[in-house]
Formats: sequence, C-alpha cells, structure tokens
Amino acid sequence: MYLLKLYVTDITPAIQRAIETLRSFCDDELTDCYDFKVIDIRKHPQLAEDERILAVPTLIKELPPPIRRVIGDLSDREQVLFGLDLRPKKPS
Repeated sequence: MYLLKLYVTDITPAIQRAIETLRSFCDDELTDCYDFKVIDIRKHPQLAEDERILAVPTLIKELPPPIRRVIGDLSDREQVLFGLDLRPKKPS
C-alpha cells in the first residue's frame, strides 16, 4: 500500500495538473494499492505543523518506507517520481 500526501495552500491550475498527473500515474502503476490525500494547510494547520511543512507544495510518500518528500515544482513527472523513489512498471 502506498500513502501519498500533498500539502497545498490553494488549488491553482499548476497544482491541479500535478494532482491529475499523480493520480494518473497511481492509477496506471499502483492500481488500487494507494491512498492519495490533498491537504490544505490553511484548513488543517496542525497537520502541516506535525509534518513540519515549511514550503508548499510538498508531496510526501509515507508508505512504503522510506519516507520521501518533493517540495516545490511538481510539473516534471519524471523528477517527481524519481524524488519519491517510484518507478514505472517495466513493460512485459
């Protein structure tokens, strides 16, 4: 099971594209074995404090270990996947 959390302050067009890209990847590569949460730190400041979020957007892969974080620009799919240590399935 994969657990991904995206911490944001607003759902801007760039963040919306990143969400769609991440969901598409998860649907294709992780099938039904993932949970993806988008957390607005203005509505849930305690969650941001608990995770020590200093900048947004911050994407965290909590499960499976090790925990990985990508902070800032989420527009480059390959860089985000590399930062999270997620690899696409190899063609069979």
